[in-house]
Amino acid sequence: MRWPSRAASSRTSSGLGAETRPSAYLDALHFLARRALTVTECRDRLLARQHAEDKVDAAIEHLLEIGSLDDRRLAQAHARTAVEIKGRGRLRVVRELQARGVDKEVAAEVVSEVFGEKDERSLVARALQKKLRGRPRPADAAEYARLYQFLMRQGFTPAVVVESLRRLRRTKDDKVE
Repeated sequence: MRWPSRAASSRTSSGLGAETRPSAYLDALHFLARRALTVTECRDRLLARQHAEDKVDAAIEHLLEIGSLDDRRLAQAHARTAVEIKGRGRLRVVRELQARGVDKEVAAEVVSEVFGEKDERSLVARALQKKLRGRPRPADAAEYARLYQFLMRQGFTPAVVVESLRRLRRTKDDKVE
């Protein structure tokens, strides 16, 4: 059995074709069914679909009222995933949230909540262990520089990165003796 197309299913009982394009609200629901979005992302996608701005505003307002759009909830989920699964640092998580359209203050609050109980040094140690993949230690200064750049891209603070790399170098020097 074939499912009717969108155009065929939008016909009225009189047989005349109704508007074949779904409303901004329905499009937003389709977007949100696939992936959680920020208000900014949802607005941009609806405008890209050429919905009228007043219809987009009404749809977003309704989605906010019913709780389908919530930047704070999305930011918390994103930050927890970034820290616990991907092993990212505070600075990168804030950058990612702001790039998705989360307000700067909301992003800072959520990141401080998520990182409140996390020790950044242990996160850096885990990232180093994963990056080195069982190799004993970096061989030369160039490899230390690459590790520094990697950890900075992951969003860790420079002081913690330098301290961790110094500790790594000291343990290497201690084992050589």
